[in-house]
Amino acid sequence: MPIEFFLALRFLRDGRAQTLLIIVGASIGVAVIVFLSALISGLEVRLISQTLGTQAHVVVRPEEEEARPLRAPDEGEVIVAMIERPPQRNRSIAGWPRRLREIERIAGISAVSPSVSGPAFAVRGMASRSVILLGVEPARFDRIYAVQRHMVRGRYLPSGTEVVIGIELADDLGVGVGDRLRIQPAEGRSETFSIGGIFDLGNREVNRRWALVSMRAAQTLLDQVGGITNIDVRVDDVFDADRAALEITSRTGLPAESWMAANPQLNIALGSQRSSSWVIEFFVILAVALGIASVLVVSVVQRGRQIGILRAMGCSRARIQRVFLVQGTVVGLSGSILGSAMGGALALSFSSLFLNPDRTPMFAIVLGLDRFAMAAGVATLVGLLAAIAPARRASSLDPAEAIRNA
Repeated sequence: MPIEFFLALRFLRDGRAQTLLIIVGASIGVAVIVFLSALISGLEVRLISQTLGTQAHVVVRPEEEEARPLRAPDEGEVIVAMIERPPQRNRSIAGWPRRLREIERIAGISAVSPSVSGPAFAVRGMASRSVILLGVEPARFDRIYAVQRHMVRGRYLPSGTEVVIGIELADDLGVGVGDRLRIQPAEGRSETFSIGGIFDLGNREVNRRWALVSMRAAQTLLDQVGGITNIDVRVDDVFDADRAALEITSRTGLPAESWMAANPQLNIALGSQRSSSWVIEFFVILAVALGIASVLVVSVVQRGRQIGILRAMGCSRARIQRVFLVQGTVVGLSGSILGSAMGGALALSFSSLFLNPDRTPMFAIVLGLDRFAMAAGVATLVGLLAAIAPARRASSLDPAEAIRNA
């Protein structure tokens, strides 16, 4: 064993009370970091899941209609100076199969779903409700919204004769699986469907407004034969949606809106939540660093005579420095191991203590090896850095004065 390690461990063993105190302090700091990061990450995941569970990460729509200035046929002069923005019709995306393939080739995109949508009325007897008629390809659409997992009755298989609706709409109209429902768009002909399934996506507005039918049926009802009105996109990393939207626009020329642009307040809230977590963790790390440094400074003062004797025996300044750097590293590493275990246990206990009425955890907890590795690495590094000042002070002691004043 190198003499630096031997001396560092000997000093730590001789001052057992101080060593135990600073390891416990470092452990508590690491436990706080692990617990807070697991709790805040869990809250972030749940918030994103609840918000984006019924929303695509990126929505691609057809180009908007723009008014052009009226010019004279011969001179080219503008006749009408004031140009008003025209009302936007329910238009189809031109060449959508090719655009779909282009979007699927973009890195980071995990699912793409074409659909045709438009306003309509769901009519059952004398009852009528305004709905959004969605014509979908079931398999593709389910990869975006996971409707199959949220079916409460019936089956998720929109076909030419079946419609899948939300539980709120079913309650409003008093219908169930197997009942018949007439879908009537604002313009065009109506058609009667059999209710094949009822879903509950956890969003009251979606459960009340969505009516899912086959792509062909919606194209016929909405007068979009062969066309689609939007492309829904899911990305691997939800925070990569802005980048994906920009790349989609640059490749296809179509306007693409990410969930961040559609929900700016949610994005700000998530950013504020992360910033507050970083601030708390910074001050916890600072407190741990000051605690380790203060204990090592006291150790330098208490062991001035031993340091002087070592220097008089020919021990170099660099070796003395390494003794205290090893002490700081050992303290930080020990605190990180113990603190990671304490933080994980605290997070799991907290999650099991507070439960919803359905016995699911009220607070989601996200624990992973990367989180423990990060906390352990930070604590070890902090222990090493906190030992620099005491190590430099120890190496600068004059041997004769250290022995005489001890």
